[in-house]
Order: sequence, then structure tokens, then C-alpha cells
Amino acid sequence: MRLAAGVLALLVAAGAASAAELAGADLPDAVMLGDKLHVLNGLGLREATILMVDVYVAGLYVEKKTTDPAAILAPTASKKLIMKFVRNVGKEKLVEAWTDGFKKNAKDKAAAVAPGLAQLNAAMTDVKKGDEIALRFIPKLGTTVSVKDRDVVTIDGDDFASVLFSIWLGPNPPNAGLREGLLGRNKR
Repeated sequence: MRLAAGVLALLVAAGAASAAELAGADLPDAVMLGDKLHVLNGLGLREATILMVDVYVAGLYVEKKTTDPAAILAPTASKKLIMKFVRNVGKEKLVEAWTDGFKKNAKDKAAAVAPGLAQLNAAMTDVKKGDEIALRFIPKLGTTVSVKDRDVVTIDGDDFASVLFSIWLGPNPPNAGLREGLLGRNKR
């Protein structure tokens, strides 16, 4: 088992040179999540305001590629989303975006996930062009948030993870092209 994990890690490291690119941001084709290899399901571009200003490129990593958001959002499915910023974004704007995304997607889970949202918002800081925020969910271990390659908080709960990833994969994404790209429906 250790040998297999070691071989996978070497393949991921070798594959890091092979990367997917969108809007000038490169993301790896695969990542290790726990002891399992996760492949890039798709890339999407977050555009904001009516001017369609590029904010970040997101890459979604899953064990097996799928265009089915329900399969990705399942509480048994580990996943990772990396946001690589293509512009500077202040902490206040990040907190506003998380809060808005939860408001649009939490529905009847709003009260249950409010403490997790508060933890997420408290963990935010200003990001600069080239910085990354990563969200990784492993069933029974929770959602770990990493900002600028440093784990800043782990938030428990399947409901929290479901609402968080629904920001991009649910019916009310920040922009439709971002959702379609993460689901692998856009050609790169």
C-alpha cells in the first residue's frame, strides 16, 4: 500500500510539470488528497461585475471525472477546489463573496452552516495576484481551507461542505461559465 501511494505521489510530482492553463493561471492536472490521486475535473474562470472582470481561475479535483454535480457534492465524495487569483482581492471582498454564495445556496441549511461560514470568513486575508485559496473535503475529516499554501481552518460537517461546494456547482453559481468549466463541460 505504501509503495502504491509512493508511486502515485511520484506520478503527481512528475505530472505537476503538465498543467492546465486558463487566463494565464496554471493548475496541476492531478493532486493527492489524503492517500488518493484526484484528477482535474475542469477549470473555470470567475468573472465579476457587469464588466466581467477576471478574478480567479478555479480547478476542481475529484477521484473520477464527472459532469454530474450531484455526484461531486455527495458527502462520500472527497474533492478539492483550488482558486488561483489573477488579480488582488481584499479580505472584505472575499468575506462578502463567501457570505453571498452561502446565502444563495444554503437554503434550509443556513442556520446549521452559519458557524462554519463564520470560521471561513474569519480565516480570510487579502490575496494578491498569483495567490491561492484551496478547499479540500475528505469525508469524516471535514473541509480544510488553505490560504497562500497554509492550512488556516478545518470545518466539520457534511452540510457545510455541501453548501460550500454548491457555491460553484449548485444552481446559483457566481457565473455560469465558471460552473460549466468546473464540470468539464467547457473546452479549454
